[in-house]
Amino acid sequence: MKSIHLPKCYVALGSRLKGVPEVVTLGVKPNFLDYTPYERELINTSDIILYPTLNYAQFFTTMGKKIFPNLETYLYADEKIKQTTLFYMTGLPHPRTRIYFPLHHKYILDDFSFPFIAKLARNSARGRGVFLIRNRQELETYLKLTKVAYIQEYIPHEKDLRVVLINYKPVIAYWRIKARGEFRTNLSCGGKIAFEDVDQEGVRMACKVARACRFNDVGLDLIKYKGQWFVIEANMKYGRQGLKLKGMELKEIIREKLLSGELLEK
Repeated sequence: MKSIHLPKCYVALGSRLKGVPEVVTLGVKPNFLDYTPYERELINTSDIILYPTLNYAQFFTTMGKKIFPNLETYLYADEKIKQTTLFYMTGLPHPRTRIYFPLHHKYILDDFSFPFIAKLARNSARGRGVFLIRNRQELETYLKLTKVAYIQEYIPHEKDLRVVLINYKPVIAYWRIKARGEFRTNLSCGGKIAFEDVDQEGVRMACKVARACRFNDVGLDLIKYKGQWFVIEANMKYGRQGLKLKGMELKEIIREKLLSGELLEK
C-alpha cells in the first residue's frame, strides 16, 4: 500500500486523552481492519500508542512498539492474586497472604487467626469485596461469594499512604484516613484525604515497588506497621479526588510528560 503523508501527532486508542490537541484518539475497535487505511497508517507511524487497552497492548509489545501504559500495567490490573505473587517473587514487603481453592478452604483457620482480611480476587475496587473476618460465620458468608479465597493478615492501621506514579515518578502522595468504626480507608467508605506530613520513606518505597513491578501508571497503597512499610495493592484505575483537591488534572500531567519526551524514553 502506498504510504500516506501524515502530520506529526500521537495516537491514543482509549479515551483518556480525548481533547488533547497533540493526540488523535481513534477509539478501540475489536478488529484491527475496522480502522481505516489512514488510521492504520497513523498507528504504524506514531512514536507511541497511548492507552492501547490490554488487547492491543499485547500486540504492540510483541511488535516492539512503544506504548503507555506498558503491558505489565495492564496485565496486573484488578488481579490481586497475580499482584501478591509478583510482590513476593520480587522480594517486596507485603502482608502475609495465601490463596485457597475450594478443596483447601478447610485449612484457612489453620493458617490464620481472627481477625483477618478476605478479599474478592477481582472486582474489589473502592473497598467493595474487602471484608474483615472476625468469626466463623463471617468466614462462611465470605466463602459463599467466591471459590478462590484470598486471605490476608490484618495489619492494624488508622491510615494508609496512596502514591500515584506516572512513568515511575510520583505525581502526588497523600494519606487516606479511615472513618470511625471502619476498617477500610477508601474514600468511598468514608475515608478522608490528608496531605500533611506525608512520609517520604513511604514515597520512596512506592517508587521501588513501581520499578520492580514495571507499573508505569499506578496508584499504590502502602501501610507502615512497626516501622516497616508494606505494599498492599496496586490500583491501575486509581481515583482522581486527591489530584482534584490539589488542582491537578491527570490529562494535563500526561500531556506534559508526552510533550517533554519523558513517555518516549526507553
